[in-house]
Amino acid sequence: MKKILMLCCFVLGISAVSFAQGGGRQRMTPEEQAKGLQTQLKLTDDQTSKITAIYQTQAKSMDSLRTASNGDRQAMMSAYRPIMEANNAKVKALLTAEQKEAFDKMQAERMNRMRQGGGGGNPPPSQK
Repeated sequence: MKKILMLCCFVLGISAVSFAQGGGRQRMTPEEQAKGLQTQLKLTDDQTSKITAIYQTQAKSMDSLRTASNGDRQAMMSAYRPIMEANNAKVKALLTAEQKEAFDKMQAERMNRMRQGGGGGNPPPSQK
């Protein structure tokens, strides 16, 4: 009985350490990213489907870069930037003037969070 209890504590401890080191956080899928924008920017279904396609292409490009970089984080990040900028331009081309303004504001807030070390993911949806 003690062995089982010790094993359970060990597994629980390893899980907690893994989660604390970022192992519990997963990237958003392209569909989740587009749905988040749909909610925040009040996108139409047509805009959402086009943006989903853009994000799917971006995800494939970034996955191949991640594989090709062989763990060289600096090279990977410098290669990411042009892809992300091009995709943001494609997304903005689909938006209305009001949506572009809100999108730019979201991007600026995201950059501020990244500079402050808080991560660059989407913020949790606000409760109204």
